[in-house]
Amino acid sequence: MRSKKPEAPVEPWYRQGWPWFLIALPATAVVAGIATLVIAAKTFDGMVVDDYYKEGQAIVQTLGRVEHARELGLRAALRIRSDSIHVELTATAPGSLPDSIRLTVAHPTRSGLDQELLVRGRSGVYEATLAPLSTGRWLFVIQDEARSWRMDGSAYLPAEMEIRMDPNV
Repeated sequence: MRSKKPEAPVEPWYRQGWPWFLIALPATAVVAGIATLVIAAKTFDGMVVDDYYKEGQAIVQTLGRVEHARELGLRAALRIRSDSIHVELTATAPGSLPDSIRLTVAHPTRSGLDQELLVRGRSGVYEATLAPLSTGRWLFVIQDEARSWRMDGSAYLPAEMEIRMDPNV
């Protein structure tokens, strides 16, 4: 005659680790999916252009304005500080320098960080205050108030705090 061994009491399923581990895998995917959906709904990349023909015409106009800056012999040196920017503009004919310039500081991917300033100056020296610029690549565009010429450059901040713009290069 054999005696039966006493059986260990069986714990309910919710007190064991394996069911929770198996539930956690799909639950993590659901949470990540919801987070991705929220990010996609709240941000707009703005990369798609509706009218390619107009964009092409704008590029041709921009090239014409860069050519006009080349004809005027314009050159610019920008010095960026934490809260301001200093622009020195030179031309082959110093009398052709404008009293004010339009300065655009643009982030390549975050249009909400862009700044556009109308800066007054004297003898080709212009100074303006800026909102602080974050680390990363920034695009700088200088043009006269009438937008007849244009020069542009870029810098990776904070490593490059001085920018030289020369349309001849």
